[in-house]
Amino acid sequence: MQTPSFVFFGTPDLAVTILDELKTSGLTPKLIVTAPDRRSGRGMKVTPPPVKIWADEHHVPTLQPEKLDEQFVAKLKEDEWDVFVVFAYSAILKPEVFTIPKYGSINLHPSLLPKLRGPSPIVSAILTDQKETGVSVIRIDGRMDHGPILAQEAVTPTTWPPYVSDLEAQLVHVGGKLLADVLVKLPKGEIEPQEQEHGEASFCHMLQKEDGRIDLADDPYRNLLKIRAYANWPGAYFFTEKNRRAIRVKVVSAHIENTKLILDEVIPEGKKRMSYEDFFAS
Repeated sequence: MQTPSFVFFGTPDLAVTILDELKTSGLTPKLIVTAPDRRSGRGMKVTPPPVKIWADEHHVPTLQPEKLDEQFVAKLKEDEWDVFVVFAYSAILKPEVFTIPKYGSINLHPSLLPKLRGPSPIVSAILTDQKETGVSVIRIDGRMDHGPILAQEAVTPTTWPPYVSDLEAQLVHVGGKLLADVLVKLPKGEIEPQEQEHGEASFCHMLQKEDGRIDLADDPYRNLLKIRAYANWPGAYFFTEKNRRAIRVKVVSAHIENTKLILDEVIPEGKKRMSYEDFFAS
């Protein structure tokens, strides 16, 4: 059978890793749907999202709709598609989109569903000390992370707790390979979807800036989990008094030593990254 004709929906750097894994397996989307270019950085320069840059480099046409309206849906319907693949897209798609392709739409979710449904599964796996996590490929059924499982693979990090970027990298590499396998087998009828155990579902929430605040007097291990889980965003931080004023200090790295939390590097408010020893002595 020929390579499946599929559309990829995604936006950030993690989605680029998935695209790289698919291309390595001989699978390149015929179309990519991603977020519009936005102003970013200190100069507020208009910048394309990472997936758009990848698409241009690999000569894949793109759609960057500002609105996911009927005009957008009609555009997708202009061609015949085997599958839609969704990973870390930046907006909520209408249910009618998922029924357009011949074999339906699939999603890669970085958890062992039904565990950790929702928008922050990787961060939440670290926060909740789930030493075994993994990836799931599901058929999209219109409800959040609810559809039947097409493939699943467990991942046990060698270092625990990991920094979130390390766990992300591991999961998306495994997930990209798993997704490639599903894309090849699904049109051949070689996959039997398995209904999730919905009664065992757990959920994670959208991260807020305030989630990163820690109290250094709290349990050391729980604080370490927060520091490593929130390393990308919002960053773990605490408030302390320095020169008779309260300042916010972001924790960059830390470890446990003799059951105590040892801060390695910090970024004090208004200053550059430094060792905690230097900050403490200043």
